[in-house]
Amino acid sequence: MSTTATLNRSDVERIVRDVLTRHVAPPAAGIPVLRGTAAPTSTQPAVNRNPLVVNISARHVHLTQEHVEILFGKGATLTPEKDLYQDGYYAAAETVAVVGPRRRMIPNVRVLGPCRDDSQVELAFTDGISLGIDLPVRISGDVSGTPGCVLMGPRGVVELKQGVIRAMRHVHMGPADLEYYGVVDKSTIHLRVESPGCTTVLEDLAVRAGKGIKLEVHLDTDEGNAINLENATKVELVKAEPCKCRH
Repeated sequence: MSTTATLNRSDVERIVRDVLTRHVAPPAAGIPVLRGTAAPTSTQPAVNRNPLVVNISARHVHLTQEHVEILFGKGATLTPEKDLYQDGYYAAAETVAVVGPRRRMIPNVRVLGPCRDDSQVELAFTDGISLGIDLPVRISGDVSGTPGCVLMGPRGVVELKQGVIRAMRHVHMGPADLEYYGVVDKSTIHLRVESPGCTTVLEDLAVRAGKGIKLEVHLDTDEGNAINLENATKVELVKAEPCKCRH
């Protein structure tokens, strides 16, 4: 398991002074947290069910209220700026810088709300290479034994002992979606994507179920780019079937 080096106070103060003020401010051009497609010829559930939406989830951070106040000042709360596809969730105006063990930094990483019980950083594989972190693939919220990092905000610094992951590709489903596709919570299903020159089947999407949930697939940036998702002409969920070979 990878570990992260501890930044000493002088390192942090120098980085904050020389870099943070230039990079942590929210980008003026908006907040591209999610991008995705509901292809015109998507395989849809029956009438009155949610359409199949496939979204790319860019790198982001979830924070506890305690860490929000350390990073953005005592009494600070997250500022909702853009609603996400799932009701009750949003991209906040706040961003942080993520620092890895090589002292390399990714600035302007969006914070998503609402606050959680544990802080967590979700990155793509290539982000991990850049930061020098061997990212374990985990379901969001499963952070036990994962690497840590340093988060820097305009008012303070938080050193996470764990919580940095590459999110397992997954699909959110409500009860009607589970019935339609014949799957259960925590099972798996495949996603078939037809796109120019990149028609692909992504296997073993984790099924995450709950009441009031809209049907939505989450892929990370690397996965979405690799399958040319933005130009997809068809997306469909395919139930995983046992191998029929005799080997």
